[in-house]
Amino acid sequence: MVRLETFSRARRRLPGALLLCLAVPALAQQGDAPASRAQENVRMEYAQVLRAEPVYQTLRATSMVERCEASTPVEDAEEKTGFARVIGAVRGALTPDPKVEEVAPSAGGECRMVPIEREFRRPIGYDVDYVHRGVKYRSRLPADPGNRVQVRVSVTPVVAGETP
Repeated sequence: MVRLETFSRARRRLPGALLLCLAVPALAQQGDAPASRAQENVRMEYAQVLRAEPVYQTLRATSMVERCEASTPVEDAEEKTGFARVIGAVRGALTPDPKVEEVAPSAGGECRMVPIEREFRRPIGYDVDYVHRGVKYRSRLPADPGNRVQVRVSVTPVVAGETP
């Protein structure tokens, strides 16, 4: 019975001990900061945008599509002469196989799965060249900033004997 009472007292003290363990490192860090440390001066200004070029990510995706071809070769029934022959020759040069006709799956042709590769480009950001107080800079931003971009200017004096 004595053990149960000791355990319950220790359990009541646990939140206080935990709080003390968390507070000690924070107090130690405050003591490390030198009193002579200079304060940082920050202000917001605008810079002139020279160029904003979109940056794209290229994605490739392959999907399978069913292609059906006629089971019997397609022959031209009539004899072509003159201008029709020239158009037929051009059409024959541009099509891979003039004897194969693509048909619907319900027409009873030979069907097979064919891989089709597609390429997609999506914008991921903009490479922006800009000038601030006569100095050129380049940054990658998530959106096109327009004619000017807001910049954060920070000035901190160096105190003698302090290493950055």
